Amino acid sequence: MISTAPCLLAIESSCDDTAAAVLCGLEVKSNVVSSQWMHTKYGGVVPELASRAHQTAIVEVVEKALQEADIKLYEIDGIVCTQGPGLLGSLLVGHSFAKSLSLALGIPFYNAHHMRAHILAHFLQTGPNHPGPSFPFLCLTASGGHTQLVVMRHPLEMEIIGETMDDAVGEAFDKAAKMLRLGYPGGPHIDRWAQGGRSDAFAFAKPKISGLQYSFSGLKTSILQVLTKEFGPSIEYPESLLPDLCASIQKALLDHLIEKVMKAMEETKLSTLAIAGGVSANSSLRSQLTEIAKEKGWSLFLPPMAFTMDNAAMIGADGYFQWLYGEASPLSSSAQARPEAS
Repeated sequence: MISTAPCLLAIESSCDDTAAAVLCGLEVKSNVVSSQWMHTKYGGVVPELASRAHQTAIVEVVEKALQEADIKLYEIDGIVCTQGPGLLGSLLVGHSFAKSLSLALGIPFYNAHHMRAHILAHFLQTGPNHPGPSFPFLCLTASGGHTQLVVMRHPLEMEIIGETMDDAVGEAFDKAAKMLRLGYPGGPHIDRWAQGGRSDAFAFAKPKISGLQYSFSGLKTSILQVLTKEFGPSIEYPESLLPDLCASIQKALLDHLIEKVMKAMEETKLSTLAIAGGVSANSSLRSQLTEIAKEKGWSLFLPPMAFTMDNAAMIGADGYFQWLYGEASPLSSSAQARPEAS
């Protein structure tokens, strides 16, 4: 780490997690996340409730991050905050708060791209001998809102070479879990129940999408059709079949993900692969890619579990690289639900 590296306060509020972190360079001094559990009963995030909860939590979360890092606010060298993508109301809370701090303290402000930050989390220093992937590399970013294949040739340059045409894979996990009445978020529930199940017990339609694009809408519909045919309109299934159902659903979703990853690695001729986003926590995805990487001779980078979900440490990593390349953001900038990838 460079001795003159800045201490940055990072803020994340793109969806339903209010988070703040303090980084000195790429070393994480604190990483505080306040999750909004009230959305569970609705089976998904309610935007208005999310933005109100951010307003309530943000001061306490920032204060806790500073306290855990044992650093005073006046010792911070810069503020970095998620500009987007995300829910606009939620983004506005963190973005406005961060710009106000930057203005009051007279220190630089940096806009972070949420999905790029997920990728840059691989460079966070969580211990000795923890190098990030070498550029260029391919990254699969998979979450509740995004499914993308990204070539990273530089810390601040994302080239999206493939993405979903409709639903994100995390959303498909959530919808499938809702059909099975497993609760929200659905991915961890399906992953846990799938551990003891047969992945070939139920068959679903395979997406037929050319190139490097993804599509999960048809697969989601196929899951509903199979469940309705097997267990009736109310999907009253015996609990003994739940492991097989989850294992089969998980296999169908991950097969589509992995197929395109392998195609992208072949077409780009890259030898380094990383994964990022909430779905990168899935145990089967991690184990399957580990085996494939060994077979193909790829270098594979799996993010630490603490940095798979939305957090502010990854936002700080994005801010650090902007500081490194002298790319501070103007205070006239605004939150953007769908910012363009650089």
